[in-house]
Order: sequence, then structure tokens, then C-alpha cells
Amino acid sequence: MTPWILGLTGGIGSGKSAVVEHFGRLGVHWVDADHAARWVVEPGRPALATIAARFGDQVLASDGSLDRAALRRLVFADPVQRQWLEQLLHPLIRQEVADKLAQAQSPYAIMVSPLLIESGQYRQATRVLVVDVPEALQLERASRRDGVTEEQIRSIIAAQARREERLRHADDVLVNDRDMSWLAAEVESLHRFYLTLRGGKA
Repeated sequence: MTPWILGLTGGIGSGKSAVVEHFGRLGVHWVDADHAARWVVEPGRPALATIAARFGDQVLASDGSLDRAALRRLVFADPVQRQWLEQLLHPLIRQEVADKLAQAQSPYAIMVSPLLIESGQYRQATRVLVVDVPEALQLERASRRDGVTEEQIRSIIAAQARREERLRHADDVLVNDRDMSWLAAEVESLHRFYLTLRGGKA
């Protein structure tokens, strides 16, 4: 039977990675759209040449790979450039994710994406799980993890779907504001529930 697809999303610093890695330990196949976003711009892939042709060598690292931080600085400040980049990359990322999900052997498979709602990827999922976290905790976790300023984190939050918008699309919500053992128990509970579903529906 073809696995049904669970879309997993949450704002920056919400703990999506910790959640999906625990699902993975339970034997669930998962694909991260962020990883796919890196694969589609690897040296030798057409997208990298297209990006370099538009922005010049300033977006390339010395080894010829994409300097993601340089590109981020250029596009976050300019909605037109960000839109151009998204129109180039989103279809490629969607295809990459679909190819990887097609390899799943588990009863359901997870598509993780910070832009699940904004990019329309949620339409490829049968259910949506939102990892939610209070904004103060989100800022603290993300700035500690990425070593960037609160202002930069706020600009990323502003570019992502508003929390209310994410929650509106959610079938399931996991509030990740406690410790890792509590989180693991919550994931295991959701997993047991998901195994009872037929095609992602109760």
C-alpha cells in the first residue's frame, strides 16, 4: 500500500528537526524540504548556474558551491528577488521531495518543510502536523542554535507564515515547550495514532 503523507511544519526554532528525528527512530521514512533545497543547488545542478548568472560570483563560495548566507542576505532584503528565487527553486524542491517520498516503505511518510504552508506543499500532504512554540522561546532557541541576532530571527519569522495561518492548516498540533523526554513521549503517542489511520484519515 502506498504510504500516506504527513506534512510537518513549524516556525524557525520550533524543534521540527527533533520531532522528525524521533519519528525516524520509530521507523518512519521522512524527507526534509530544507535538505532537498540544498540538493537542488549543489555544484553541477542547473539551478546553481541559474542563480550565479542572476546574482554573480558574490553568491558562490571559494569551492564553487552556493554561499547560502550571501544569497540569503540579498533575497531577504528584496521581495522581488526572493520571489524570483522561490519560483526557480520550489518546483525543483517539490520534485526532489516527491522522488524521495516515493522510496518510503513505512505506513506513512513525513515531508518536513518550514514553508509547507507558504509554498503550497501542504497540498501534497494528507494531514498536517504543526510543531508550535511560544515566540519568546522560538527567538531564544533559534538565536542560540544559529548564532545570529534576534533581529535576523525576527526577519525570518516575518517571512514565514504567521503562526495563526500555520495553525489554521493543522490537523494536529504539538506544542514543543518542554523537555526532550516529554517531546519523545508526545511523538510516540502521535505515531501510535497515525498507525491507526487509513490513508491519513480516522
